Amino acid sequence: MAVTEAPALLAVPTDAHDDSDLRWGRIRQRLVVGLPLAFVALLLLACFVAPYVFPVPSPVGGSVLESALPPGSPGHPLGTDINGNDVLARLLHGGQSSLIVALSVNVIGLVVGGGIGALSGYVGGRMDNLIMRVLDVFIAFPSLVLTIFIAQALGPSVPNTVLALTAFSIPAVARVARSATLRVMTMPYLQAAELSGSPAWRILLRHVAPNITPQMLNFAMLGMGIVIVTEGALSFLGLGIPPPAPSWGNMIFEGQQSMSATPLLVLWPSLALLATVLSFNLLGENVRDEMSGR
Repeated sequence: MAVTEAPALLAVPTDAHDDSDLRWGRIRQRLVVGLPLAFVALLLLACFVAPYVFPVPSPVGGSVLESALPPGSPGHPLGTDINGNDVLARLLHGGQSSLIVALSVNVIGLVVGGGIGALSGYVGGRMDNLIMRVLDVFIAFPSLVLTIFIAQALGPSVPNTVLALTAFSIPAVARVARSATLRVMTMPYLQAAELSGSPAWRILLRHVAPNITPQMLNFAMLGMGIVIVTEGALSFLGLGIPPPAPSWGNMIFEGQQSMSATPLLVLWPSLALLATVLSFNLLGENVRDEMSGR
């Protein structure tokens, strides 16, 4: 009797499943990168372009006759505060102040702190030890306490707020720059530049700075959120940007005085602060992941 062979089991195709996972992975990666990037771009346009293109009311000088208007009122999409100032206008101009302070602090930190850290790592020896011990003194203090102390001593204003915030930005950036420089110092091209007789300033500018810049920008991107939150805390305490000039911090402070009656005056700047900090943190993490090859 002939023996019939059992039909072979059909293999389950996995190519379609793998392609689907890959496709969704790419979409998710684009969303993770694109959403915070789009929000930051939209925020910059809204804060720095919209008030000068569209008929946005003045953020100060409101009438008490229009105080505490609800959202959707004619001419005031988000309503007004207790002083009659337009909430949307104060949000946009407050975002200007917060972003200008954050960008200024990070630029100063990158230039000054990055230069100090790169020079310290390149020179080495006693000079390196001296610079690092001085920076350790600043790093030993809690950053918020040190910032409040300096802001209190200087007084509330935008330049003084920037100076107070750079007190903890510069030492932190210098540490990162020194660490990155020490890694670059072991590279063959740098040793070849030294053997060729290139002066120290040329080596720092042409070989060290370009190779530590990506890591410094990544650190600065993550630091944007920290600076914005700290500036908001200083303004909330009355030590940052002084009223009536708007900032998200002093808007939260002013709103909490009448929070039971008008909670939206606290909600709007709090949401803006949260979304901005979260977006910059996500962008910084994406840059770090790209640099690490993930």
